[in-house]
Amino acid sequence: MTLDDLRVFVAVCRAGSLSSVARDLGCTQSAVSQHVRRLERETGVALVERRPRGVVATRAGRILEAAAAESISGLDLAVRQLRDLVDGHSGYVRVATGATTVRHFMSDAVVAFRRRHPAVNLEFRTVSSGRGTFDALADGTLDLAWITIGPPVRGIEQRTVVELPWVLAVREDDPLAGRRGLTAADLTDVRLIRLPPNSTSAAQLDAACAESGVRLTYEPSVADWDTALLLAEVGAGRAVVPAVPGLPVPGEGPLRLVPLPGLRPLPVGWAVRRWDALNPPARAFADMVVERRAAVAG
Repeated sequence: MTLDDLRVFVAVCRAGSLSSVARDLGCTQSAVSQHVRRLERETGVALVERRPRGVVATRAGRILEAAAAESISGLDLAVRQLRDLVDGHSGYVRVATGATTVRHFMSDAVVAFRRRHPAVNLEFRTVSSGRGTFDALADGTLDLAWITIGPPVRGIEQRTVVELPWVLAVREDDPLAGRRGLTAADLTDVRLIRLPPNSTSAAQLDAACAESGVRLTYEPSVADWDTALLLAEVGAGRAVVPAVPGLPVPGEGPLRLVPLPGLRPLPVGWAVRRWDALNPPARAFADMVVERRAAVAG
C-alpha cells in the first residue's frame, strides 16, 4: 500500500462517495476504486461497503481510516517543517476564507502581515462546506479558518472576533429606505434575497427571527453577502445581511442600510484545531486580524 492509497481512502470515507473524490482529485472513479481495492488486497478485508448512494466504511475500514488520518496529518506536518528548513522559509499560513471575508475583515491585516513577515507564504483557500473546513483543520491541511461561529464541533476550537449586527439592504427609492430601524415583525411580508441556504449565517438569521416568532420569505439565493448587497443596490431585491466592515455609509450612493437592532448579532471569527498547536506565523496572522478589527471598532 502507498501513501496515496491511504490519502484517497481517507477522502472516500469522509465524502462517502467515490465519484465526489474523483472530481476533487481530477481523476476517474475507476482510479479511485483502484486505490481502495489495493488496500483491501493488502489487508485482506473489505474496507468499504458499496450502496446505491455512495459508500460507507466497514468496521475494518473505520479502524484503518482513523489510523491513516492521524499518520497522514503527522507526516504532512513533518514534511512542511522539513521544507521550511531546506528552503529557508519562515513557514506557511493556510487560511480557509473567501473574497468577501478578505475584503471586509482581512485586507489591512494581509498588507501589514506581508510587510512584517515577507518570507512567510500566506495562502487563502476556498472550502465548499463547513464540514469540509473542519475536516481540513482536523487533518492539518489548513491552519486557520474564518467562519460564522456555530455550535461546538468536536476537535475544533472556535473564537469569536466580532459580532455583526443585521441590516436590511434596499435601494434608496424603496419604501423602507427612510426607516431608522425595523423589527423582525416588519419583515413578515417582505420577500428577501436569501443568503446561501446551507450556510451557518443563513441558519442563524432564521433562528434570530424565529425568536421573535417571524418566519422570513425568500427570493432565489445568492452565494455571498456582497452579491446580495449588489442586487439590493440595483433594485433587484431586498436583503438582510450582517453589517460587515467597509459597507457604504447610508446616504452616500443608491444603497440604504436599515438597522435591525432587535435581531441577535452574527458572531464571526477563527476556527483552529488547537490554538496552542498553531505554528508561529499562523498565530501571528490570526492575532493581527483580531488587533486590526479591535482598532477599527475602537
